[in-house]
Amino acid sequence: MSSLITKLLVRPRTYRFLLQQRFYAANAGSRENIEKLVQSDKVVVFMKGVPTQPMCGFSNAVVQILRMHGVDSYSSHNVLEDEDLRQGIKEYSEWPTIPQIFFNGEFIGGCDIMLQMHQNGDLVEELEKLGIRSALLDAPQEETKS
Repeated sequence: MSSLITKLLVRPRTYRFLLQQRFYAANAGSRENIEKLVQSDKVVVFMKGVPTQPMCGFSNAVVQILRMHGVDSYSSHNVLEDEDLRQGIKEYSEWPTIPQIFFNGEFIGGCDIMLQMHQNGDLVEELEKLGIRSALLDAPQEETKS
């Protein structure tokens, strides 16, 4: 019998203690880990799925909005792959839903807020503050007929 199995059979309390220590260590580092992820890029998106294959309509909408503005370089994190990340980001931002968008480490909001910013022009301004020129500024303008 391996020594690990023997120790687990002989000392179940020790095993429980080790599991508890691992659990507490993971939770203690969770906020620090999320802080690092949020600060890792100018634009950071916590979403369901990945940009090439969003797994919900709201995440897809955020990806499409960023694409329309020509924002191709950003960090994305699939919360479906890590339940701790999924819950941790909600606690970190104090926002209950996914996706979540951060600009320069600052929480911007979710899909509805991104859509609103896109529609009212605020997103172009916010991207400019990040040093990102929106592709919509370079798009040909439609002429209005009188």
